[in-house]
Amino acid sequence: MTRSRAQDPNVCGVTAAIAVIDGKWKTMLLWLLEAGPRRPGELRRLLPGLTEKVLTQTLREMEADGLVHREVHDVRPLKTEYSLTSFGRELSEAMAPLSDWGHRRLEKLAASQRIS
Repeated sequence: MTRSRAQDPNVCGVTAAIAVIDGKWKTMLLWLLEAGPRRPGELRRLLPGLTEKVLTQTLREMEADGLVHREVHDVRPLKTEYSLTSFGRELSEAMAPLSDWGHRRLEKLAASQRIS
């Protein structure tokens, strides 16, 4: 899905929402940032396989979409923290029922595999 779909007023609302969270890392980053501000290095350690380049790109996209706030503290060395905006928290809350559904689906799949 292209990022332009997130801004197209002629698409369904679900499509516009999915365009904002589309990608391998965005939902996990939203989940981690729910707990509070985190530094980029901490996010990388919590998400093995996420490269610095992809993390930076993903956080920039999320910032452009109004989901995260980037704060640079004027200390040496520079300290950067990312946190959810109120819009990002709103999205995270909206995703909670979808997360619950996903967990129920996984339980159902596990139960059917035990029976087989």
